[in-house]
Amino acid sequence: MSRHARPRGLLARGLLSRGLWPLAAAGLSLVLVITAIVVLSSRDEDSPVVSGPTAESAPAPSGAGGDGSRLAGQPLYVDPNGAAAEQVRAWEGAGRQADAARIRRIADQPVATWFADDRAGYADRARQLVTAATAAGRLPVLTLYHIPDRDCSGQSAGGAADATAYRTWVRAIATALQGHRALIVLEPDAIPQAVEGCLGARAAQERYALLAEAVGALRANPGVLVYLDAGNPTWITDPSRMLAALRSSGIAKASGFSLNVANFETTADNVAYGNRLSALLGGAHYIVDTSRNGNGPARKGAGNQHWCNPPGRALGDPPTTRTGVPLADAYLWIKRPGESDGACGNGAPPAGQWWPEYALGLTR
Repeated sequence: MSRHARPRGLLARGLLSRGLWPLAAAGLSLVLVITAIVVLSSRDEDSPVVSGPTAESAPAPSGAGGDGSRLAGQPLYVDPNGAAAEQVRAWEGAGRQADAARIRRIADQPVATWFADDRAGYADRARQLVTAATAAGRLPVLTLYHIPDRDCSGQSAGGAADATAYRTWVRAIATALQGHRALIVLEPDAIPQAVEGCLGARAAQERYALLAEAVGALRANPGVLVYLDAGNPTWITDPSRMLAALRSSGIAKASGFSLNVANFETTADNVAYGNRLSALLGGAHYIVDTSRNGNGPARKGAGNQHWCNPPGRALGDPPTTRTGVPLADAYLWIKRPGESDGACGNGAPPAGQWWPEYALGLTR
């Protein structure tokens, strides 16, 4: 990594002789002024890059070989119309001021906006989101979650009808993002589920090909970063098992990979895992979902209670692009805190639906 240029010293030889001291002094003063200007105008590439509202520079094109400052200092976009914000307004109107104040801890943070269906207007929603974020001078986070055979018949089953439908859906969103900056989390769980074996060999290869095509379509927009999901440290515990699938899914053209989406593993464990996987990928960068990992994971017990709305969890590190970890581009709230993991007991609604009681629990 290069550092800022240090101007070579200049010597005013011979000027101090023969009574030319005033001229020498003036010359040296001029040299010092010029030197100071050069030093100040040189950019220290090790310092964080802060992008303002009018920044036009595009993010680095690849996760590998980045300088660790791809997003440092970049402000993230807060959606004023999210479910948490609506809950705050409703409870304030009902006089539940204390509860509203607690939910505001979620509403005031930048969280990802999920695109998980092909209902009419999905591309317009994406365009409106990035347009508002651009106007605010902030970076929006979008999660695309519509791969065919999504969640392998689990709590979040669904997705596009087939490969053709998925390609059409991705292209429409890519078109909606043109001219804007955005950070995309691409298809949580899709790769680790395929590696785990929930799909047949042919279906898995089709999934990887679709992801690679999606990376290419989205990254055709210079301002768009794309992170392929790589699970969490307790899922595919040997990161080398992820390599072939990530490569087939376009990691070389992506901005990096994401970890811990909708999970509860600690930030420290994710960083350790991310650094191991990054080393195998030649230095790929990564992002970590810290939305609900403040107390770490729940103990594993019967059924799916350790991951499906487990009690006693807490909000994690606030979203930031200043992680202090060279390879970690951001800690993000990708899973929207307060949205259900699935209808898995205790009155939980279906996956993705807002659950204010659980949201309150996360803020305690």
